Amino acid sequence: MNQQWHWQTWQNYSYLTCDLLSAWQHGFFSSEFYPRTPEDLTSILQPQTSAYRVKQVHGNLVLTPPEIVAIVNQENYDNSLAEADGIISDRQGQSVWVASADCTPVLIGDIKTGQVCGIHAGWRGTALKIVPQAIARLLKFGSNQENLRIGIGPAISGEVYQVDENVALKVGQTIIADAQSKTDPEILTELKQIPQTPILDDQLPGKARLNVSRVNQIQLEQLGISSEQIAIAPYCTYKESDRLFSYRRTGEKKVQWSGIIAS
Repeated sequence: MNQQWHWQTWQNYSYLTCDLLSAWQHGFFSSEFYPRTPEDLTSILQPQTSAYRVKQVHGNLVLTPPEIVAIVNQENYDNSLAEADGIISDRQGQSVWVASADCTPVLIGDIKTGQVCGIHAGWRGTALKIVPQAIARLLKFGSNQENLRIGIGPAISGEVYQVDENVALKVGQTIIADAQSKTDPEILTELKQIPQTPILDDQLPGKARLNVSRVNQIQLEQLGISSEQIAIAPYCTYKESDRLFSYRRTGEKKVQWSGIIAS
């Protein structure tokens, strides 16, 4: 897995790239770049492109740049950013950005259309299947699944991400067939039987350890996307204190940005 991921440098600062996304200028940026904005970081990847971001609200809405502009320009709209958790490009020369500080950043590119997508997939968004939602929109725009390349960036790892058991169930049931007809213990048992299970036991009663990135990977594979089209960064935001912010580790409201530019 490590062979697919490479730390790059810009003025002695580090950002991460993925071989699967080599057709696009992209980066999962480290905490060293804080508090630079997506507009600043776009100039590092490819100057003279337009940067788009949203106000992330832990939902499953995925917007295009024109939709973002239309929302912000609505009469009586009070925010400077549209509320959503994913962005899909609709033309060349656009960069799409998501922020994370433990949640899972996902960047997607289509090798045929050149279209790209950035997704913020925390546990709530993953429970709402935001990544499959984004894939569905890409297909409506003319993508074929076999042409998609997906990089799942640094996030908090399942080994250290302690959550309430009901949170693990909300996320985990998205990858269990006929989950609505099964009891919570049955769902947990099935989840723990999955190879590289996304649910680990915790020493405290009523708690579990949750690997959100792994759930997103399984959701993608259940759509029929090959595992060879997906790469998961082998870096944990909680453990990599030298390079990455972790809200769970420090409680600081700081983020690292991940972006990809439409070719």
